[in-house]
Amino acid sequence: MASRRKGREYALQMLYQRDLAQLLPEEVRDLFWVSRKTDATTRAFAEGLFREVVQRVDRIDDLIGRHARHWKLERMAAVDRNVLRLGVCEFLLGDAPPAVVIDEAIEVARKYSGSESGEFVNGILDSVRKELEAQANGEEP
Repeated sequence: MASRRKGREYALQMLYQRDLAQLLPEEVRDLFWVSRKTDATTRAFAEGLFREVVQRVDRIDDLIGRHARHWKLERMAAVDRNVLRLGVCEFLLGDAPPAVVIDEAIEVARKYSGSESGEFVNGILDSVRKELEAQANGEEP
């Protein structure tokens, strides 16, 4: 699973670059891999997450915005915002159990942002998870 963690980190780094430099996804992807080498599986996972977040960013940001009480998305630290985007995207894809997605997001947030970021990310992702699970069960969130 180390390649999935590294893939999440690479996806975060690409999202961060896109967020701050306002580059097109293709530009980010092409520039990003110039200075990094990894195995094909990790690269494919990272690019897939990056692509999915970019394609679903409006829905993802809406979900985050509804659950980030007292925080506007644009006022969040860029790393935290993009870790949250990755986590919500993985919820929507359904490829990993929600507990794994949250644990991975917390670890990545701690590594790239700070210890407080882990708690922040955990709270928002858990709230989003509950809403998505309620919707899947036909319940009101």
